[in-house]
Amino acid sequence: MADSVREAALKALHALLLGIDGPRVVRNEPETAAIPAGGLVVLRDGDPGEPEVLLSPPAYEYAHRAEIVVQVQHGEASERDAAMDTLLQQIGAALDADQTLGGAVDMAMAGGPELLDEPVEGAATIKAALIPVTLDYMTSTPLG
Repeated sequence: MADSVREAALKALHALLLGIDGPRVVRNEPETAAIPAGGLVVLRDGDPGEPEVLLSPPAYEYAHRAEIVVQVQHGEASERDAAMDTLLQQIGAALDADQTLGGAVDMAMAGGPELLDEPVEGAATIKAALIPVTLDYMTSTPLG
Protein backbone atom coordinates (compact mmCIF):
# COMPACT_ATOMS: atom_id res chain seq x y z
CA MET A 1 0.00 0.00 0.00
CA ALA A 2 1.29 3.45 -0.90
CA ASP A 3 1.93 6.09 1.75
CA SER A 4 -0.76 8.64 2.55
CA VAL A 5 -0.14 12.19 1.35
CA ARG A 6 0.58 13.15 4.97
CA GLU A 7 3.17 10.39 5.44
CA ALA A 8 4.74 11.09 2.04
CA ALA A 9 5.11 14.76 3.01
CA LEU A 10 6.77 13.90 6.32
CA LYS A 11 9.08 11.35 4.68
CA ALA A 12 10.06 13.93 2.07
CA LEU A 13 10.87 16.51 4.76
CA HIS A 14 12.90 13.90 6.65
CA ALA A 15 14.80 13.01 3.46
CA LEU A 16 15.55 16.69 2.87
CA LEU A 17 16.96 16.98 6.40
CA LEU A 18 19.06 13.84 5.90
CA GLY A 19 20.84 15.70 3.11
CA ILE A 20 22.24 18.28 5.53
CA ASP A 21 25.93 17.74 6.20
CA GLY A 22 27.00 17.22 9.80
CA PRO A 23 24.16 16.50 12.20
CA ARG A 24 22.54 13.22 13.10
CA VAL A 25 18.99 13.40 11.69
CA VAL A 26 16.13 11.29 13.11
CA ARG A 27 12.35 11.30 13.05
CA ASN A 28 10.16 11.09 16.18
CA GLU A 29 13.01 9.84 18.39
CA PRO A 30 12.93 10.67 22.10
CA GLU A 31 15.24 13.40 23.32
CA THR A 32 18.66 12.23 24.37
CA ALA A 33 21.24 13.62 26.78
CA ALA A 34 24.09 12.89 24.36
CA ILE A 35 24.26 15.28 21.42
CA PRO A 36 26.62 14.19 18.60
CA ALA A 37 29.50 16.54 17.75
CA GLY A 38 27.77 17.66 14.53
CA GLY A 39 24.48 18.32 16.31
CA LEU A 40 21.13 16.54 16.39
CA VAL A 41 18.10 17.28 14.20
CA VAL A 42 14.80 15.65 15.16
CA LEU A 43 11.74 15.86 12.93
CA ARG A 44 8.50 15.68 14.91
CA ASP A 45 5.35 14.84 12.92
CA GLY A 46 3.45 17.66 14.61
CA ASP A 47 -0.20 18.41 13.98
CA PRO A 48 -2.05 18.34 10.67
CA GLY A 49 -4.75 20.56 12.17
CA GLU A 50 -8.24 20.87 10.79
CA PRO A 51 -8.41 20.83 7.00
CA GLU A 52 -10.26 23.24 4.81
CA VAL A 53 -12.90 21.11 3.11
CA LEU A 54 -13.62 21.65 -0.56
CA LEU A 55 -16.73 20.07 -2.07
CA SER A 56 -17.57 18.35 -5.34
CA PRO A 57 -15.52 16.24 -5.34
CA PRO A 58 -14.55 16.30 -1.66
CA ALA A 59 -10.97 17.40 -1.01
CA TYR A 60 -9.15 18.27 2.20
CA GLU A 61 -6.56 21.02 2.23
CA TYR A 62 -4.12 20.84 5.13
CA ALA A 63 -1.63 23.29 6.59
CA HIS A 64 0.19 20.61 8.60
CA ARG A 65 2.53 22.00 11.28
CA ALA A 66 5.56 19.74 11.67
CA GLU A 67 8.43 20.65 14.00
CA ILE A 68 12.17 20.42 13.58
CA VAL A 69 14.16 20.35 16.81
CA VAL A 70 17.83 21.27 16.39
CA GLN A 71 20.33 20.73 19.20
CA VAL A 72 24.05 21.47 19.49
CA GLN A 73 26.32 21.09 22.51
CA HIS A 74 29.61 22.92 23.12
CA GLY A 75 31.39 24.24 26.17
CA GLU A 76 31.81 27.73 24.74
CA ALA A 77 28.77 29.89 24.02
CA SER A 78 30.35 31.28 20.85
CA GLU A 79 30.87 27.73 19.50
CA ARG A 80 27.25 26.79 20.33
CA ASP A 81 25.95 29.92 18.66
CA ALA A 82 28.06 29.39 15.53
CA ALA A 83 27.11 25.71 15.24
CA MET A 84 23.41 26.54 15.66
CA ASP A 85 23.59 29.34 13.12
CA THR A 86 25.25 27.04 10.60
CA LEU A 87 22.60 24.33 11.01
CA LEU A 88 19.73 26.83 10.78
CA GLN A 89 21.21 28.29 7.60
CA GLN A 90 21.60 24.81 6.09
CA ILE A 91 17.99 23.89 6.91
CA GLY A 92 16.74 27.18 5.49
CA ALA A 93 18.77 26.78 2.31
CA ALA A 94 17.56 23.20 1.84
CA LEU A 95 13.91 24.25 2.21
CA ASP A 96 14.38 27.23 -0.10
CA ALA A 97 15.93 24.97 -2.75
CA ASP A 98 13.00 22.51 -2.72
CA GLN A 99 9.84 24.17 -1.42
CA THR A 100 7.63 21.35 -2.75
CA LEU A 101 9.79 18.58 -1.22
CA GLY A 102 10.10 16.88 -4.57
CA GLY A 103 6.39 17.31 -5.30
CA ALA A 104 5.20 15.77 -2.01
CA VAL A 105 3.58 19.06 -0.93
CA ASP A 106 2.28 22.22 -2.54
CA MET A 107 4.55 24.28 -0.29
CA ALA A 108 6.83 23.76 2.71
CA MET A 109 7.59 26.90 4.67
CA ALA A 110 9.64 27.28 7.85
CA GLY A 111 8.77 29.75 10.56
CA GLY A 112 11.23 31.58 12.76
CA PRO A 113 13.13 29.44 15.27
CA GLU A 114 12.45 29.50 19.00
CA LEU A 115 15.92 29.41 20.60
CA LEU A 116 16.92 28.39 24.10
CA ASP A 117 19.96 27.27 26.07
CA GLU A 118 19.67 24.21 28.32
CA PRO A 119 22.34 23.92 31.03
CA VAL A 120 23.37 20.32 31.71
CA GLU A 121 24.80 19.46 35.11
CA GLY A 122 28.36 18.19 34.68
CA ALA A 123 28.40 18.70 30.90
CA ALA A 124 28.45 21.38 28.24
CA THR A 125 25.32 23.47 27.71
CA ILE A 126 22.92 22.47 24.94
CA LYS A 127 21.56 25.11 22.59
CA ALA A 128 18.24 24.13 21.03
CA ALA A 129 15.94 25.55 18.40
CA LEU A 130 12.36 24.63 17.60
CA ILE A 131 11.49 25.38 13.98
CA PRO A 132 7.85 25.13 12.90
CA VAL A 133 7.44 23.97 9.31
CA THR A 134 4.08 24.29 7.59
CA LEU A 135 3.41 21.60 5.00
CA ASP A 136 0.57 22.59 2.66
CA TYR A 137 -1.01 19.64 0.86
CA MET A 138 -4.35 18.37 -0.38
CA THR A 139 -5.87 14.91 0.08
CA SER A 140 -9.01 13.11 -0.97
CA THR A 141 -9.61 11.78 2.54
CA PRO A 142 -9.41 13.36 6.01
CA LEU A 143 -7.13 10.47 7.07
CA GLY A 144 -4.46 11.77 4.90
